[in-house]
Amino acid sequence: MALIKVSQLVKHFPKRGGFLNRVIAKVHAVNDVSFEIHAGETLGIVGESGCGKSTLGRVIMRLLDPTSGSIEFDGQPLQELSHQQMMPFRRKMQMVFQDPNSSLNPRLTIGAMLAEGIRFHNRSGYILKDQPLDQYIDSLLSKVGLRADDKSKYPHEFSGGQR
Repeated sequence: MALIKVSQLVKHFPKRGGFLNRVIAKVHAVNDVSFEIHAGETLGIVGESGCGKSTLGRVIMRLLDPTSGSIEFDGQPLQELSHQQMMPFRRKMQMVFQDPNSSLNPRLTIGAMLAEGIRFHNRSGYILKDQPLDQYIDSLLSKVGLRADDKSKYPHEFSGGQR
């Protein structure tokens, strides 16, 4: 059985215009995409700028609602789930954006962003165990060549490679 199954996925955005700002056309961002990913597989999506790669990822993660089609994770249909019901699935799925500036919140420090993610994924305590959150963040920063005091920096204060 496929871990992720996407069938005939479509995402259109309305294009508005005219005096009353009515919908005058549709932007076809994702058209009839189907694929399966099995446990242990990795999928990379490549294409020209603006071809719908990020939109496809956002629809699969249910950050955007699909216009039509279906998405299943481990046999569970995702398209009818609420934001709250999607949370356990999002813990098991990951999307890596090409542009780090799109992934990092400019209003939060790196330490605050890491803490938010750790709190979200540490509900059962398997990440931190008995280690304090601040100490764990310091160890993560050290693993990627950053200093503990870098956690108080904002994304714009890092070089492109550090982001």
